[in-house]
Amino acid sequence: MKLLTGNDLKSGLVIWWTGDGWSPRVEGAVDAGDQGESILAVEEAARRVNASYIVDAEGGMPVHIKERVRAAGPTVRADLAVNPDIVIEKA
Repeated sequence: MKLLTGNDLKSGLVIWWTGDGWSPRVEGAVDAGDQGESILAVEEAARRVNASYIVDAEGGMPVHIKERVRAAGPTVRADLAVNPDIVIEKA
């Protein structure tokens, strides 16, 4: 599974591709499959996303810890969590 992520140009928030737009909630992200590069090219050219890239995922959640933290929000202050339902496993 491949998810697309980047930053919103207006707010700087981490955003995820939903298939028809962008959302700060990773739960709405869809598998981009082999279309990831072309979707990102169109979205960056339209100035809807910045610093976008493709993320490996399993079960709708990013595999790598960096992207899991980006999806959940800061790990040091739960009150600032973007997605409080995401559990970041400690190494």
